Amino acid sequence: MRTGARGSLAVLVVAALLTGGCGAGGPGPQAWASAVCEALTPWRSEIGTLAERTQQQMNMKTTPAQAKENLVRLFGGAESASEAARAGVVEAGVPSVDGGDRVASGFVASLSAVRDAYGRAKTGIEALPTSPADAFYTQVSAVVTTLNQEYGKSALDTSTLDSVELKRAFDEVPECR
Repeated sequence: MRTGARGSLAVLVVAALLTGGCGAGGPGPQAWASAVCEALTPWRSEIGTLAERTQQQMNMKTTPAQAKENLVRLFGGAESASEAARAGVVEAGVPSVDGGDRVASGFVASLSAVRDAYGRAKTGIEALPTSPADAFYTQVSAVVTTLNQEYGKSALDTSTLDSVELKRAFDEVPECR
């Protein structure tokens, strides 16, 4: 074989190995589930805490201005936490299972919708006049009702998660427990 042909063959072999590795897909089911749960665990905790604080805020006797400031901060925190979780799921990549791209995009879309719902709630509260107080609190309730509806619509439909490997991985990896 001529030297040029051997060099070309070596380049082709290296290229095939590199693209073969990429074509094999993303992380395996357990690695992907682990990365996703690592991204979602702090988010779930933060959202739970923020939901409690929001409910407390709704029940507290504060001035409308204080309530507005607190709710904007709470919804902004939930928006940021949701974005961090979404970015973590994006960073996890696409699991190397049949339909992995659909599963990954479903997680990302759900977290994007949650993030956007909190962002709209924050913007909605920011836009409210604080006077008269009764009207302010009525409008806050309407914003929170809309947030709850949008949050409910954004839930990931896990019934379409038809990957046995991913279901098993989510059940088995310690990060998801």
